[in-house]
Amino acid sequence: MDLAQFLPLAAGESPLGFLPEVAALLAIGALFGYLAQRLGLVPIVGFLLAGVLLGPNALGIVRDQALIEATAEIGIILLLFTIGLEFSLDQLARIRRLIFVGGGLQVLLVVGISVALLALFRLPWQIAVFTGFLLALSSTAVVMKLLESRGETDTQAGQISLGMLIFQDLAVVAMVLLVPMLGGDGGSAWGVLQALGTAGLLIAAVLVVARRVMPPLIEAVARTCSQEIFLLTVVAICFGTAYLTSLAGVSLSLGAFLAGLVVSDTRFRDYALGEILPLQVLFSATFFVSVGLLLNLSSLMLNLPLVLGVVAGTVLLKLLTTALSVRALGYGAGTAGFVGLLLAQIGEFSLVLERSGRELGLTPFGMGEAGTQTFIAATVVLIILTPFLAQLGGLLQRKLDGKADPAIPEDDPGDPAHAEAFGALQDHVIIAGYGPAGAALASALHDAAVPYGVLTLSPGGANEAEAKGLRVLRSDYARQHVLEQAGIRRARLLVVADDTPAMTHRVINVARGMRPDLRIMARARTGEDARELEAAGAERVVAEDEVSITALLGRVMGDYELEAVEVGAYVAEARAMSNGAARRPVALSPTAGQARGCTHAVGLGEVVPKTDGCEECLRMGDTWVHLRVCMICGHVGCCDSSKNKHATRHFHETEHPVVRSLEPGESWGWCYVDKTLL
Repeated sequence: MDLAQFLPLAAGESPLGFLPEVAALLAIGALFGYLAQRLGLVPIVGFLLAGVLLGPNALGIVRDQALIEATAEIGIILLLFTIGLEFSLDQLARIRRLIFVGGGLQVLLVVGISVALLALFRLPWQIAVFTGFLLALSSTAVVMKLLESRGETDTQAGQISLGMLIFQDLAVVAMVLLVPMLGGDGGSAWGVLQALGTAGLLIAAVLVVARRVMPPLIEAVARTCSQEIFLLTVVAICFGTAYLTSLAGVSLSLGAFLAGLVVSDTRFRDYALGEILPLQVLFSATFFVSVGLLLNLSSLMLNLPLVLGVVAGTVLLKLLTTALSVRALGYGAGTAGFVGLLLAQIGEFSLVLERSGRELGLTPFGMGEAGTQTFIAATVVLIILTPFLAQLGGLLQRKLDGKADPAIPEDDPGDPAHAEAFGALQDHVIIAGYGPAGAALASALHDAAVPYGVLTLSPGGANEAEAKGLRVLRSDYARQHVLEQAGIRRARLLVVADDTPAMTHRVINVARGMRPDLRIMARARTGEDARELEAAGAERVVAEDEVSITALLGRVMGDYELEAVEVGAYVAEARAMSNGAARRPVALSPTAGQARGCTHAVGLGEVVPKTDGCEECLRMGDTWVHLRVCMICGHVGCCDSSKNKHATRHFHETEHPVVRSLEPGESWGWCYVDKTLL
């Protein structure tokens, strides 16, 4: 047997010839992203500069342009998919005026002014319209990533920008169909209308699937409790929907956005977002690097005045047209200026459109190859400048409007519980895991009106919690993104109630890295597990047994300065709910004490225990051995085998003489006065 055929590396051949380029791209991209972050810039700037450095026109390390472009395309798809996940069909319906009125007016103004200006230079109208198309499109990927990093997606500027970008993605469909006509390559108005109608029908079909088919499908997959199957399903939905919509001439980015909307209309949008986010970060970083690869430094230097002129002219044109469109919608001058500067770049799809036009003899400004190189250079420079333009826009908005950018008010208040969603929580408890302990704690906090949020991966557990009216987020709570959504920066306490030690360890590690000062409580099966969790960052660890659940609830609720009796009542009710039974009254035997001559037990009826644990121990966050209930007032205290002896202390304080055992299977009593077993 010839082993050489199985050892291609020995023969000097590499089956992974692209690996050095990919390794260099990731390493330099990470380094430049880190440096940009340290300088107070968004990482996007670092990724773009890394692409310029690695490209064939600089160091020349990355030469396989086709591979990088394919990877970048995946990045765009995943980025737009995650953006779609963060919105819903109802939200888009609420911003339909921003999409069709604001976006439509902005595109028409850019194209119209471009045609009018280029007509002054006696350029053919086809060239002028084609150039207007290129300038009208902004970068959805860059703008939305920038808004996400600034936490401004839900602000007025963020929502207006999203609406205009969605319209631009829709307009791309028409532009792609019109370019051959502008290039004299045939086509008719009827053909364009047919293609647009097909695209519209396909989009409508996608939205119907979102309402009728997707929720039960995602629910069935989630019930497998397999993260691998769930992730593969979500990725398949993302790429499958993007591909199907592309068959109708719709851009892949819009198809991916629609795929995100499909999943966002289910109860597992947050789970899907948490799973897909690491992939999105990786591939979208590759996209920004790939844009930098396009820049030809020598061409930029040779034509620097022309490139800078195009950059300045584009910024002025986009600022003017976008600001006018925003003002027409009724928003302030500051918001209009902010959105205008935010959308002042040229989009990545303009590069694709430019390539299609070049094959038909259409070039930007009718300048041939020089126009192409100038356009590419100006596009890359504008994308690099976008973070700085956004900062300038924020300053302009604050100066003109005199206040921070608010969120767009919703027309429909919706479900009242939605008003108390995780984003509105402050000084709250995050419960990670919905087993018996998590369920008991969540029920107690809910009844006591203590702010809280439940994180769970279990569809059954989430359904059960929602049926009780609890606040639930379905997702993997060991991910930073999910903990951010749960408001970990504003939380008072994190309780990890997961039944798996490895998962508990992961959650504590991630949470401690995000909030070094956060109080963290957890449960452990063994002493060794407890020591490991404390080393990972847990402030307090309790054992996994029935008593520890009660102690855990007491400690957590004691943090909110509730009275011990109130704490105990909520704890008892929660434990009763988790055990499927309500707390019942107890009584002594009718003949208790007769044989021993004790008269204190005579005539005592039933009494309902006030709490499901020792009242004083609950207040102290302490534990007990056995429980006793006072047959006069229902006070619950710990026995004399417990270190605090609260049952006996209660007798000395109140002179209530008779107690009964609250231990399972026991019904005997004790008279403190006669020192008699009843």
